[in-house]
Amino acid sequence: MVSGDGAVGILLGAAIGTLFLVPAHGLAQADGRAQVLRADPCSAATLYTSQRAALLGCAATGYAPDQYALGVLYAEGEGVREDDAEAVRWYRLAAEQGHASAQLNLGLMYTEGNGVRKDDAEAVRWYRLAAEQGHASAQYNLGVMYAAGNGLPEDNAEAIRWYRLAADQGFASAQHTLGLMYAIGDEVPEDDEEAVRWYRLAAEQGDALAQTNLGFMYANGDGVPENLVFAYMWFNLSAAQGNETAQSNEEGIEQYMTREQIAEAQRLFREWIAAHPQDGGN
Repeated sequence: MVSGDGAVGILLGAAIGTLFLVPAHGLAQADGRAQVLRADPCSAATLYTSQRAALLGCAATGYAPDQYALGVLYAEGEGVREDDAEAVRWYRLAAEQGHASAQLNLGLMYTEGNGVRKDDAEAVRWYRLAAEQGHASAQYNLGVMYAAGNGLPEDNAEAIRWYRLAADQGFASAQHTLGLMYAIGDEVPEDDEEAVRWYRLAAEQGDALAQTNLGFMYANGDGVPENLVFAYMWFNLSAAQGNETAQSNEEGIEQYMTREQIAEAQRLFREWIAAHPQDGGN
């Protein structure tokens, strides 16, 4: 349906985003009870019988990647009893050696009060250490903290700076956030074309919010020529991930489309899914 201000659909999102926890690559999905044969980088090749044991040997000698990975296992209860305090202990050991992902995850434990007393200022300290190493998720999280004024004085200019650093590395949520800020003129000049550029970068990675908002821009001709076929396709992609606003927007623009246009949008939807099997809509 057309909203009261004449816009088709609803624009989604907020300039203050969601914090991210980054799991150890491949470990969070592993069965911690499985047998593991591993050449131990700290000593001679050793046969271990569990994921935890495979990590513990080197972690105990100070090997930061394994300390971080153990933290993930304890935080997620993968093959071990979930234990946030133990996760914090291993994250801290790795973080104090400069392991950026451990610094990020330790920051999030402080933000959420998991395994430690909630402390936004301490969270910011760890996010910053990781962000200054170029860790995109930490840069985004630091931007979130600046935007919300959590753990430090609110500073939207600093928030934008950190969002942009993360977005320039391809971090989809940061790209979507920048797009929204340009669309509504929040601490940056309102610029629909720049909003579309950032939305598209995130949407092509499968970000459902960005797909919804890119569809909105096409539906209303904001920053791009009005094109209901493209709008419907992006709404459909987001709705396929469970986004209810996208589904409502998709249904709302159908009344303005011919059957041929809807069929074309559905064809584009299928083509996009086939070309991006890991990026949403499944």
